[in-house]
Amino acid sequence: MKKSELRKEIKNRKRQFTSQQLSELSFAVVMRLLAHQRLKDARTVMLYYSLPDEVYTHTLVDALLASGKRVLLPRVTGEGTMELHRYTGPQSLEQGAYNIMEPVGEVFSDYTQIDLAVIPGVAFDRQLNRMGRGKGYYDRLLPQLGSAYKIGICFDFQLVESIECEEHDIRMDEVISGKN
Repeated sequence: MKKSELRKEIKNRKRQFTSQQLSELSFAVVMRLLAHQRLKDARTVMLYYSLPDEVYTHTLVDALLASGKRVLLPRVTGEGTMELHRYTGPQSLEQGAYNIMEPVGEVFSDYTQIDLAVIPGVAFDRQLNRMGRGKGYYDRLLPQLGSAYKIGICFDFQLVESIECEEHDIRMDEVISGKN
């Protein structure tokens, strides 16, 4: 299936759920992530501040910060480009590109310090390939993360048999959904 068709298919699957149901489905994903040894051991974690149709991460971001971890969130800086900023609490967010709440704290540039990166996606496949929204933001950011362990998180209905890949696509080290 072509990427454009797959994006449309996943969008249709998401429409079958209310935002409340997606929030409830997020709980199982977040609990699996919280139990993950890589997250427990990580000192610096890159996450994302979720949009309404993504695995809900707002509470997770605050919980990790409260536990003493250094939390980094992406901020859109231009067409297809992002930089990471340190998250210091909800007061350090403002509405940014695409109506995403983005951090305004200090810029973080020592990507070698990132132990774990938790990555959203429109879909993931069994070979750990990721398909994003099509703008290439994560395609440009992920190669800079070096040895950071990359976990894609998604709802079960976002797991597909295979995704059409391109040379620049970066595989995840692992994908966590509500059941796998």
